[in-house]
Amino acid sequence: MGLMGFRGNRLYCAVTAVMLSASASSAMAIDELLIIGTRDDARAIAGSGSVIDSDQIRLEAATDINQLLKTVPGIYIREEDGLGLRPNIGIRGATSERSSKITVMEDGIMMAPAPYAAPAAYYFPTTTRQSAVEVLKGAPLLRYGPQTTGGVLNLVSTPIPEQNSGRVSVMLDERAGMDLHGWYGAQAGDFGVLLETVQRDGSGFKSVDRYNDRGDFTVEDYVAKLGWQSSEGPEQNLLVKVQYSEESSQETYLGLTDADFAANSNRRYGVSAIDQMDNRHTGLQLSYSIALSERLTLSSNLYQNNFKRNWFKLDGGNGYITAANNGDADAQAVLDGTRDVDGLLYKNNNRRYESRGVEINLALDLNDHEIDVGARVHEDEADRFQPIDRFNQVAGYLYYSDTIQPNASNNRIAQAEATTFWATDAWQVTDRLMITSALRYEDIDSAERRYADLDRTALSRTTGNSTQEWLPGVSFTYDLGDNLQVLAGVHKGFSPLGGGAVANEEPETSTNWEGGLRYGQNNTFVEAIAFHSDFSDKTENCSVGSPCSNGDNSGTYRTGEAIIQGIEFQFSTAVQLNGFNSTAATVPFDINYTWTKAEVSQDNAVSGVLEGDLLKDVPENVFSVRTGVEFSNGYSNYLVAKYVDELCTTISCNRNNSPFAATESVFVTDFISRYTVNDNLEMFLKVENLFDSERIVSRSPQGARPNKPRTASLGLVYQM
Repeated sequence: MGLMGFRGNRLYCAVTAVMLSASASSAMAIDELLIIGTRDDARAIAGSGSVIDSDQIRLEAATDINQLLKTVPGIYIREEDGLGLRPNIGIRGATSERSSKITVMEDGIMMAPAPYAAPAAYYFPTTTRQSAVEVLKGAPLLRYGPQTTGGVLNLVSTPIPEQNSGRVSVMLDERAGMDLHGWYGAQAGDFGVLLETVQRDGSGFKSVDRYNDRGDFTVEDYVAKLGWQSSEGPEQNLLVKVQYSEESSQETYLGLTDADFAANSNRRYGVSAIDQMDNRHTGLQLSYSIALSERLTLSSNLYQNNFKRNWFKLDGGNGYITAANNGDADAQAVLDGTRDVDGLLYKNNNRRYESRGVEINLALDLNDHEIDVGARVHEDEADRFQPIDRFNQVAGYLYYSDTIQPNASNNRIAQAEATTFWATDAWQVTDRLMITSALRYEDIDSAERRYADLDRTALSRTTGNSTQEWLPGVSFTYDLGDNLQVLAGVHKGFSPLGGGAVANEEPETSTNWEGGLRYGQNNTFVEAIAFHSDFSDKTENCSVGSPCSNGDNSGTYRTGEAIIQGIEFQFSTAVQLNGFNSTAATVPFDINYTWTKAEVSQDNAVSGVLEGDLLKDVPENVFSVRTGVEFSNGYSNYLVAKYVDELCTTISCNRNNSPFAATESVFVTDFISRYTVNDNLEMFLKVENLFDSERIVSRSPQGARPNKPRTASLGLVYQM
């Protein structure tokens, strides 16, 4: 595979707008909304990127975004529930606090519940119905946002097929959990349609003390798409996408003490038995593009996302965990259910989010320049109304007492309005040199209102903030030969403050560098990229799900100057074994490795951190290996091994002698065996965590939490 074809692939380059692409070979084809394109495109862009394609998602029978992303360099995952329901994803300099410091998109549309006012990802699109996952890093990510420090994550939903077809996939696991994914698409003249659903009746793996519960969950997700492509006149594409989903999960914030984890990592305290998350998400997207001339294309997106959730759960459980870890017998007895206690608080974390906007992009092709200019107008809000129910624990069981109506902190609305402009230019300077420049402007007004009464007629407190940021960036690739390419870039990173920011509060910004080499020939690809992010004022986003290092559960915690730097390495090849057992075979082999050093770069008298203190939630070493044997007779076996180093649970854990200041490293191997019965039917066996290695992969929120234990599943895929 040569690298000289970068310019020819610029339709999918990250510097261009998200657009509808059509296949010229078919009468009607509406493709995915992409920011990169294929794996080959990712290996040639003037930045760094990765694509998890439909083959990998299908072969690994993926339902958990955390496990998929562990095979991508430069990504940090902090697991929480072992099921992938609430991802905590970081990319390079953007740490993994509820995925709030990266831009998460589906089909080019921001998917955080309120991307500017409250970006913490309590909603995440269903992994099962995605056809690809794109990760974009470096200066080209300035085309997207608002989070521009570490990277952009774009989930690509199932496309409308080019001809009438469909697929049904069913997977059953050993704990009687079921995953069903089905879609069917059809074409009629210039129109195409897709109907899709995911039904998950998920099995938890924890045993709740004294209750016949395991932490099971259900997910219903429905998508309908209608596409149109003009057959006469100027080339035009239109896509209407409607999505609806519900989730109910018996999930809790309460983890375990270290001693209880060592005795039984899959235990859950009975005091958390009534904890439950219920949520509902609706999305509407209208995407349109028209070729105004041979050189000029106009594309636009109109979108609306609504998310409502109530995570009813024990409030203040971390106090019991901390006390019990420090030897408090009374706290341990409350957790064990052997001590009666009155007035346990269970908060209805009841929130409603709205996010809407419109964006327009003009793409101009001037031979050696491909220029994109665009704008987006966006607004979002997060509405909290969170009463607290009191329960009494008697003889190990919970009994309702009364309800406390919300105070000001639990009765508030945060809002944000943002106007964004961008301009990018991909300049083919010579046959070997490509320079990509980008400029982004964010103008954000945010406000928060806290109410003193239930009718919201009296204000308790109001805050507001106005932020304007220019975000420049430039990157280049230079072909040293047909198979060798050098790349480098620099850009300004930015993370909005959120709806609760006060006047004159400054957002987190950074200067981000990258540089590296690529080599590609035939089936072999090698890439090594160094990155360096320099923060003038690093912050942590505080939430109950991801408390800040100072213990705060809301707002931001400023830790001062910091540097996050590291090296990303990829190696990919495939070996042909002709005549192996009288059957031809292919052995694919992929290695991804990331080394990161994330630390405070200057003493900070305000926060108390010192130069050299490690930042939270950033592992030093992460690697994955994917390999297998694919036989020409349709029988294939795969191994996917993933390793993540320990994480600091608070900043400065390297100066903290507490055994509770860090997680444990974890190494997990998955095995997948697939057999193609005929052109329409495929069977598979999947064993997650083959060697049953369970470790403390998180201490946030509220105690030690394990990864998923060994789980075997059987599945069928029927293609129509």
